[in-house]
Amino acid sequence: MKIGVPKEIKNNEHRVGLTPESVSELVSNNHEVFIQKDAGAEIGFDNEQYQKAGAIIINTAQELYENSDLIVKVKEPIPEEFKYLNNKHTVFAYLHLAGDPKVGLELAATGITGIALETVTADDGTMPLLSPMSAIAGQLSIIVGSYHLLKPNKGMGTLIGAMDDVERRVVTVIGAGVAGTMAIEKAINNKAYLKIIDLSQKRLDELKDIYGDSDIEYILSTDLSIEEAIKISDLVIGAVYVVGKQAPKVVKNSMLKNMKPGAVIVDISIDQGGCFESSKPTTHDNPTYEQNGIIHYCVTNMPGAVPLTATQALNKATLPYILELANKGIDAALKENIHLANGLNIKNHKIVHTAVKEAFAT
Repeated sequence: MKIGVPKEIKNNEHRVGLTPESVSELVSNNHEVFIQKDAGAEIGFDNEQYQKAGAIIINTAQELYENSDLIVKVKEPIPEEFKYLNNKHTVFAYLHLAGDPKVGLELAATGITGIALETVTADDGTMPLLSPMSAIAGQLSIIVGSYHLLKPNKGMGTLIGAMDDVERRVVTVIGAGVAGTMAIEKAINNKAYLKIIDLSQKRLDELKDIYGDSDIEYILSTDLSIEEAIKISDLVIGAVYVVGKQAPKVVKNSMLKNMKPGAVIVDISIDQGGCFESSKPTTHDNPTYEQNGIIHYCVTNMPGAVPLTATQALNKATLPYILELANKGIDAALKENIHLANGLNIKNHKIVHTAVKEAFAT
């Protein structure tokens, strides 16, 4: 199969779809791999490394798409790339179609077969290709949240952590999936006073068994419980994910007026539209904005801040699926692997994933 890896062009996106090691594995399976020039240069994967691994370096995006059938990306194609896409292409990437339905429909109109990493499933019901990036985003949420609490960054001027005879600062994590759990662990390591909010009492009980109840509250999610928790929080992490659908707006605009001025919100769910009613997508160049005195961090490619780590983690998860698609062919691979088939979001100009279709119908 002819496999193409374009250079990512989203703001500050330096991750790359395949590492040289992954290229070598695909080439050893008799596939042709095309890498756009300098696609991995920003994270230390130069063109020569890719050539030694057996890849062919292509100078332009247009040439790469013309030569390739399977496109392996990290982030969804953006409108500037749509002109290169047609019905011969299968795109294997994070698509997050529900995050921007209008653009999602435009992508479907190109005729591609779109396989979304975030809806590929596993036997245990988890999302094995979403999990690595969720784990990274969860860890980063505490780091960037703490940074933006600094007074020079317009935050209230507090430090997440324990100081002798100084009251612990309060961190609230809404949603206890992979991203939320990593944020929880990072907050515990930073000795914050922690409020964990989730819809599942079973999940809250599991976490209590793991982390205990010293300086941690386990709270069943309701509008009232969320409002009461964020009212006294310095940092609020939103990590709500519903497969394929827009994230529910669990924090309403009306709740912001009762929060502390200079508190920080980090919306990990922003790729799926955000779980704060006040959220709107931001970039690494301009990551925050202020609303009602609250600092909002809503960067849509958070793991892009650590592109080398993220690329390595992602390739460990995606390579077996890429090999399956290439070795068997797209249609056969999707037919034989129900979990890979659950990643199919776009086919024949239409949105075909059930949950994603529901999101487009609302």
